[in-house]
Amino acid sequence: METRRIVISLGNIGALHDGLGEVALQVGTRIAAKAPQWLAQDGIAIHFHLREKLVGLFGPDVTYLTVNRWQRLRHVRPQPYALWHSLHQLNKNLPPNMEPGGFRVVTVMDLNYLYDHRSGFSAWRHQRRTQGLLGRTDLVVTPSRYTADDVQRHLHWAGPIEVIPLGARSFFDAPRQALPGWAEGDTRPFLFHLSRMSPSKNPQAIVELARAWPEMRFVMCGPPTDDAQALQQQVRLPNVEFHLGISDAQKAWAYAHCTGFLFPSLTEGFGLPPIEAMHFGKPVFLARRTCLPEVGGSVADYFDSFDAASMKAVVQAGLARHAEPGRAAAIQAHAAQFNWDRTADAYLALYRRLLKLPPA
Repeated sequence: METRRIVISLGNIGALHDGLGEVALQVGTRIAAKAPQWLAQDGIAIHFHLREKLVGLFGPDVTYLTVNRWQRLRHVRPQPYALWHSLHQLNKNLPPNMEPGGFRVVTVMDLNYLYDHRSGFSAWRHQRRTQGLLGRTDLVVTPSRYTADDVQRHLHWAGPIEVIPLGARSFFDAPRQALPGWAEGDTRPFLFHLSRMSPSKNPQAIVELARAWPEMRFVMCGPPTDDAQALQQQVRLPNVEFHLGISDAQKAWAYAHCTGFLFPSLTEGFGLPPIEAMHFGKPVFLARRTCLPEVGGSVADYFDSFDAASMKAVVQAGLARHAEPGRAAAIQAHAAQFNWDRTADAYLALYRRLLKLPPA
């Protein structure tokens, strides 16, 4: 049986703690687990294209191809590939040489540059780069119907497009460690927010809500980005606390003990933290923007305005509704449908269909 090759490209992803890194880790790990079976039964070898420091990330049963800057201009490999899949639209590397009839697939996570009020030149540059990427693509995957519609409307994509929702890890059964300043059995109510706190995540709306609601405590967590550290330096409210660079155990504790989860983000390709909070049956409050209503469905509450009084009213009404019997269980059931195994299986089924292999 002649060996054919699939290459899954992470591009220049270097950190695994953000959204793209989580997608790469969760989907890549599950696809790599199928590599021995695919090679033995179908003659398909799975290769991962990534930065040198990540070589070995997906175990010994896959092949690793390292990224270099010249691949932005020309990408040649000794053998041609049957399928190239870029896991995100920020990948600047060209596909390698392909078999005749080979497929080039790209996952477009979002077109957030259309919504985050960046400069005209920056938006134009992103639009031009993404359109160039689609010019060397045969099929587009998006994590939401909203993003699929954006790709068709704003990038004028008329080719095939598939929607494969992302998964979200459940931290419900994970070890838990209280945040600094909190005891394990602490019962003080607090509203929780987790993000990198860039302007597009709209953390300032939460700060203004906290200013208008001094009786409620607000806990802001996320990686120690420049934006997060700058916000921490600026905000001096007694009912707002920041914890940057928290561990998974601390994250699990915060989800388990919070009164509700706030995520008034202006631009999202999907939004993993709200689903993580839903795994705990927590009330989740989202902006009615981009794909978030698609993710939160009927079990979330939505901000139509970021005026502090309006936001407070939405949260208070949502917390009162959460006391209804069965509400927490309905939220958990909604979250359960966003499953990484299901996401990886959908990608593998897509590969098999494109390569004309029988269903697994």
